[in-house]
Amino acid sequence: MSTEDKTKQLETDKKFIKMADDFINQANNFCSDETDHRLVHASLLYASARFSAFLTSAMSETRETYDESTDKAIEFYMEEYEKMLKEHFKQYRTSFDKRNIPPYPY
Repeated sequence: MSTEDKTKQLETDKKFIKMADDFINQANNFCSDETDHRLVHASLLYASARFSAFLTSAMSETRETYDESTDKAIEFYMEEYEKMLKEHFKQYRTSFDKRNIPPYPY
């Protein structure tokens, strides 16, 4: 990978993390407004699913290619989500005893 490619990848990675942090901050703001955290979580999942369906549709030239690609797209999105979720569970486990927040009231 060239230096230019590495620089572009680093910029993309920074933008990716910034966007994710912005979504998380918004979710945290909803939770701090006395909104049930489960509702916030469900709305994030819903938004992700809806946007993923939109992307799959937007990238399909015809209804036929859309129909042909949906199962593969769903498999891709599910695999990516599972990888990310497992990685974050590992990270939270590592710092679990160091957190200084009370357990969320259910």
